[in-house]
Amino acid sequence: MSEDSADDHRPSSPLVLRVRQILNSCSKLIEGGDSHQSENSVSELVNFLETISDAALSDPDNVDAHNDALDVLLEIHGYLCSPSSDQEVIDALSLVLPKTVAKFACVSDRCLEIADSVIDRFIAMCNPRDMLSILCEALSKTIKASAYVAPLLSGLSKVFLSIQRRHFEQVKVAVPVIVSVLKVISSEPEDGDTEIDGLFDRAVGIANSIHEVCTKLEGIVNEKLRALLVLYVLQIMALVSVSMFCKRSSCHQLVSRLSCFYPYCSISYFGLITGSDVDKMTNIVTGENEDNYMSCLSYVKHGASLSVIWGNILDGVAQAANEDLTAVKDELRSNQTERWQAVGMLKHIYSFVNLPWELKKHAIDFLLCITDENISQKCDEHIDFSSYMPGLFAALQAIKMVIMYAPDTVLRKLSFDAFKRVLADIPTSQRFDILKALITNSDSSSMIAILIDLVKGEMYMENRKRISTGNNEAQQTGNKECPNPFCWNASVLELVEFILRPPQGGPPSLPEHGDAVLSALNLYRFVLITESTGKTNHTGVLSKENLQKAYNEWLLPLRTLVTGIMAENGNDCDQLAFDAVCTLNPVELVLYRCIELVEEKLK
Repeated sequence: MSEDSADDHRPSSPLVLRVRQILNSCSKLIEGGDSHQSENSVSELVNFLETISDAALSDPDNVDAHNDALDVLLEIHGYLCSPSSDQEVIDALSLVLPKTVAKFACVSDRCLEIADSVIDRFIAMCNPRDMLSILCEALSKTIKASAYVAPLLSGLSKVFLSIQRRHFEQVKVAVPVIVSVLKVISSEPEDGDTEIDGLFDRAVGIANSIHEVCTKLEGIVNEKLRALLVLYVLQIMALVSVSMFCKRSSCHQLVSRLSCFYPYCSISYFGLITGSDVDKMTNIVTGENEDNYMSCLSYVKHGASLSVIWGNILDGVAQAANEDLTAVKDELRSNQTERWQAVGMLKHIYSFVNLPWELKKHAIDFLLCITDENISQKCDEHIDFSSYMPGLFAALQAIKMVIMYAPDTVLRKLSFDAFKRVLADIPTSQRFDILKALITNSDSSSMIAILIDLVKGEMYMENRKRISTGNNEAQQTGNKECPNPFCWNASVLELVEFILRPPQGGPPSLPEHGDAVLSALNLYRFVLITESTGKTNHTGVLSKENLQKAYNEWLLPLRTLVTGIMAENGNDCDQLAFDAVCTLNPVELVLYRCIELVEEKLK
C-alpha cells in the first residue's frame, strides 16, 4: 500500500498531461455549447484511455504500463473531485467513462480501488436513474473479468440506495443484467481470474442494498421488492454453489450471508424444498404477463433446493436461515404429496451439469433421508396423482444421469437406492407407466437393462403377493384379468417388443444393445413361465396370436442376427470380436430357451 501511495505523487507523465489536456478541451467545448465538437473530444478521451488500459492488460509484467494506467486513472479521479468541475461536463463524462474506467480495474488492485472511487463520484454527482442505466449498459458488455465487473456492481448497489421513487421497477430492470453477467463469469471464468470470491461479495452487497431499500418501503411495493430480493438471492445461491465450492471457507461464508435474507422475506426451508415459496415469489414479481422475465433467473429453483441442502450440510447456514431441518424432514416423511414436490425440486440439483458431485451426493443423502422405510405413503384419494407424475419422471431421469455418470461407485450405488425409493413411493397404478417412459426415453443399453430388471422385480413381487393372499379377487373374475393394473397386463409385451423389435424396424443393434436385449429376453421368459405355471394369461403372452408374433417377429429374426454375428466373430482373435462373442453368449443362451418355450406352447 505504501508503494501505491508513493505512486500517487509521482511527477505528471506525458500521458497524464495529455489526459489533462483532453479533459480541459472537453470542459471548454461543453461549457461553450459546441455539442458536436464536445462529443468528438469525449470520444478522443475514451479512445486514449482504452489505449492505455489495453497496453497495461496486454503485458502484465510491464511495470511502466501499469504505472501509466494508475496515473491517468488518478488524474480522472482528481478532475471529478475538483470543486471547479462543471456539472454539465461531469454529466457528459458519466455517459461513457464508467465503462472505460471499469476496464482499468483489471490492471491492479490499486486501479480497482481508484475505479471504485471514480464510479462512486459519478453516483454522488449525477442523477441516480441515469447512472442506473449507464452502469447496466456498461455491465452488459462482454468483458468476462471479475475485476471489470466489480466496480460496476458496487456502483449499482449504491445507486439502488439513491433512487427516490419507483424502486421495484428500477431494481427489476437491473437484476437481469446483474445475474446474467454473474452467470457468464462464474460459468466461464478467465484463466487466472482469482477475484471470483470478491465478485460474489459485491453481489451479496447488492442484496444488502435491496434489503435496505425494502426496510424503507411499505405495502405492495415492499412485498414486490422483497419477492424480487428472494429470486435474486436464490439465483446467486446457485451460482455461488457452482463457482465457489472449491473455496470452502469463502463459499460457506457467502452461503450463510445469503441465507440470512430468508427470515426477513418470510421464506422457509419447507417452502423452498417444495417449491411453494419459489412459485409465490415468482408470481408476485412477474404478475400475469411477464413470464419471460424468469428466463434470466433460470437457476432460482436450483438455488432453492441448494439452500436447503447447504442448511443440511452446515448447522451455521440453517441457523442463519432460522430453520430446523429436523422438523422439515419429518414433515416431508409424513406427507407423500409434499415429498413428491421436494423430489421434483431436488431434480434441479441432480441435473445441474456444472454442480460439484459432492453437492449432488449431499442431495442424494437428503433424498434417502426423506424416503426412508418409515415414510408415510398415505394420500388423499381425491388428489390428482397424474399432476405430480411429470415432476417425478423428470426427477427419476435426473437421478438416472447421476447413476450413469457419477465418478465413484459409492455415489452411483446411493443414487440407485434413491432411484428405487422414489419409484416405490409412486402409486402402483402409475409406476409401470413411469418405468416404461424411462425405458423408451433412454439411449443407454445398460440403463435400459437395469430398468427392465426393475420391471421384472415388480412383477415378481406382485405375483408373490397375489399367491400369498390367495388372489381372491382374481379368482372371482375367473382369472381373466389382473386385479392390479401394474405390470401384469399387455403393456409388458409392448415393452419387450420395444427392445426386441425396435420402432425403427428390424432386430435390435448388436452387440451394442446386448444388455437391453438380454434383459428383455429374460423378462419375456419370466412372464411366459409364470403365466404357464399359474395357469393365467393376464398379459396375453399365451394367446396363439401373441406366441406366433413373438416367434416370427422377435425371436427368429434375433436368432438369425445373433448366429450370424457369432459365426463372423467366433474365430477372430481381435479384442472387439472377443468382446462381441462374450456379450452375445448369454443372449444366445436365453434366446434359445425362449424359442423352445414358445415352440412348446405352439404345438
